[in-house]
Amino acid sequence: MPRPFAAYLRVYEPLLALGDPPDERLLEAVEAARLDRSAAGEREQALWLKSQHVGRLLPAELADGRAAPSLVTDVLVLDPEDVPEGEHGDAGPGPLICPMEIRARSAAALVTFLGDAHPTLRNAVLDAGGASLDMIRSRAKSAIGDLSASASHTLSTTWTVPLPWFVLFDPGMRRVKLGKGRDDPEREVSWRVSIADARHRAREVGDLLEATFGDSGPGRVLLETRRWLDSFHPGSAVELDYGGLVQLFADSILQADTTAEEVHDILDALRTGNVDELAELFADLRDFWGDLAARERAN
Repeated sequence: MPRPFAAYLRVYEPLLALGDPPDERLLEAVEAARLDRSAAGEREQALWLKSQHVGRLLPAELADGRAAPSLVTDVLVLDPEDVPEGEHGDAGPGPLICPMEIRARSAAALVTFLGDAHPTLRNAVLDAGGASLDMIRSRAKSAIGDLSASASHTLSTTWTVPLPWFVLFDPGMRRVKLGKGRDDPEREVSWRVSIADARHRAREVGDLLEATFGDSGPGRVLLETRRWLDSFHPGSAVELDYGGLVQLFADSILQADTTAEEVHDILDALRTGNVDELAELFADLRDFWGDLAARERAN
């Protein structure tokens, strides 16, 4: 079964940011480090399928609606040595931890769906699940309370990557592992940065986008991302991971992907007012990511 076609923006916090002293179960999970970046999507998928099979409202919860023990033990662990040295502050002290928070993230997505879906679709989902809107909202609110910080440590998108996310990273720090083919779990495209550098870039570029586009479009996305970053410890690290999207590209396309560079070129063109270059760069990115959008509609 393929991994979910999702990309991730993750924050890894120093261990003590998750509790002082940390939960003993968390310490054991960090020491074991059973989950890694390549297995994260598969773990989410497995918990979702299990929840559907046993008729649970949310994944990673017990029959009585309480969080499963995996709330504490499903974590990704990162060594600060694997984060590029920062200009405005380094990541650490280590180890750095990203709780997967699958139940809470699923609850937040469910609340968003119930708020945005057409009433006919929403009612069909409620009828199929045999649950009232008030009950689901109450359970979702309880699940969101699982979060160890004021925000989830992971943002995810399906079939594409929001271009403002690339602003946070140095394009030259890209990590590429092709593995033995599209289905190899080690296949990877990712970037890492200290949260201090990510926040600095978000502020600087956010001012530029606001002056150019106002508070809508990419400026709005970057503003929301900036507020999200402000929720975490100053010694954290930030990771952009193409996740399961790497299954959709041939080796040659992944190697030649210059999205991060082009996003930064767009910013340079905005600074200099080079309209012709802006149009060309936007067209290139539209063509590259437009194919994935077409596949999403087909699926």
